Amino acid sequence: MNFETLKPQIKAIVSNAPLDVDARLLQICQLLETRVDYYNWVGFYFKNGDRNELKLGPYVGAPTDHTIIPFGKGICGQVAVSNQNFVVPDVAAQDNYIACSITVKAEIVIPIFVNGENVGQIDIDSNTPDPFTEADERFLEFVCAEVAKIL
Repeated sequence: MNFETLKPQIKAIVSNAPLDVDARLLQICQLLETRVDYYNWVGFYFKNGDRNELKLGPYVGAPTDHTIIPFGKGICGQVAVSNQNFVVPDVAAQDNYIACSITVKAEIVIPIFVNGENVGQIDIDSNTPDPFTEADERFLEFVCAEVAKIL
């Protein structure tokens, strides 16, 4: 996948001011899920007010029961605490993994920073074992930086 071809589309979605933020986030999810073969679930989680938990935002993919994730729990909850990218090549090998679907084999979570504060993250599940590369990380960091502009 050549992520460079998706960057202008991400910028166009972010700058589409007539749409509200959630509609733009959903469009980003739809673009990524349809254009990257191994992105099987794409969604955003955001800090839930003053609580030490994440709340599910716009997403595409199979429905999930994990609409609230406490800080520290699962991959997303760990990223909320660590402020670091987390790439999981094999979810079965992770002790602190919250299973969403038996078909998920790998996960990547990249934090979103606004004014230096971790306000949320993009979470991507893949049904393909170990699909994520450094190119995915750099591209998703770009996506998160773009998203931060509208939060």
